[in-house]
Amino acid sequence: MRIAVLIKQVPESTDVQVDPETGTLRREGVAAVMNPFDTYALEEAVRIKEKLDGEVVAVSMGPPQAEAMLREAVSLGADRAVLVSDRAFAGSDTWATSLTLSGALKKIGFDLIVCGKQAIDGDTAQVGPGVATFLDIPQATYVRKIEEISGEKARVERLLEDGYEVVELPLPALLTVVKEINEPRLPSLRGKMKARKVEIEKLTQADIDIAPEELGLQGSPTNVLKVFAPEKRAGGEKREGEPPDLAQWLAEELGKRQLV
Repeated sequence: MRIAVLIKQVPESTDVQVDPETGTLRREGVAAVMNPFDTYALEEAVRIKEKLDGEVVAVSMGPPQAEAMLREAVSLGADRAVLVSDRAFAGSDTWATSLTLSGALKKIGFDLIVCGKQAIDGDTAQVGPGVATFLDIPQATYVRKIEEISGEKARVERLLEDGYEVVELPLPALLTVVKEINEPRLPSLRGKMKARKVEIEKLTQADIDIAPEELGLQGSPTNVLKVFAPEKRAGGEKREGEPPDLAQWLAEELGKRQLV
C-alpha cells in the first residue's frame, strides 16, 4: 500500500509576514515549522504502514526551503519525500493548491491519502477535501480513529460536534485527521541518519498535467484584497453589583451605543 501524506510548512505563529502587494504570506526566509495537524497525519500513515507493510510518501507543495521539513518527515518514518515546487505555483489559493497537489499525486500514485484537518496559517480546512474532489475519490474528514483498514477499504470514526459517526469507504480514498487520533512519535537515530541522506524528489509545473493558466495566482478564483493586523482593544470597564442592577446598566449602555 502506498500512503501519501500531505504536509505543509507554515510560518511560526510569531513570525508571520504578508506581502503588501499580493496580499499573500511571505514564506522565503521566514522561520517555519511543519503544520502541527500534519504531524498527526504523518504518524497515522506510519502506523498504517507498520500494520500493512506499505510505503509512506511525504508530499509538500512549497518553496525550496520546505526540503528541511520533508527531511524531518523522513526522520519520523516516511520512506520517500516529494517537493512540489515551482514559481508557477506562487500565490495559489486553496483551489489552485488542491488542483496542483492532485496533479502531483496522480504522478506519484497512491492507495490512500492522509492529511491534517487544516493548516494553522489559513485555517480553511479546504485543501484536503479539494484534493479528493479533483481526484474524484471518496473522503472522510475529521477522522479521530481508524477502526479497520485493508487494501480495499477503511472504516473510520469521524469527530462531530455532538459525538462521532462511523463511516466505511473504499480505497483509494482521502482522510483528514484530528489530533485525537494519536500521539506523534519522536524521530529515531536511524530516522535522522536516513533523513540526512535521502534524496528529495522534486516535481515542477512541467511534471504535472495541468495547464499553466490554471495554476498559481493566475488560476486562483479567490484573491486577498487586504491583509492587516487587528487593532488592539482598549481596556474594558469592570463593574460590580447585584445582577438586576448590572443587567439594567448593561441594557442602558447597549441602548446608548445603538447596539440593541
